[in-house]
Amino acid sequence: MPDSDFTDLIARAISPTMSREERETVYQVVRQAVLRLQERDGVSRDDPRAELQAHLIEETIGEVEGMVSRYIARRTIDTAASEQAPPRT
Repeated sequence: MPDSDFTDLIARAISPTMSREERETVYQVVRQAVLRLQERDGVSRDDPRAELQAHLIEETIGEVEGMVSRYIARRTIDTAASEQAPPRT
């Protein structure tokens, strides 16, 4: 699965309205699923492929968290701007 597809998959599993703890629960499910797939495929945890996959998962989670942060920041800015805007007459 290309990295961008994996990022999209994780991004679709979470919502910016979820708390950080709720999102972390989703990320933990992803981590566990990858470990199960590695075990199924006979890939040991010290195998370089497993280490690469773990790195890519953490990198992807970081990217998704960055997207969530940008979304929340944008919403905060938009809300503040609309509250400061003069009333329309």
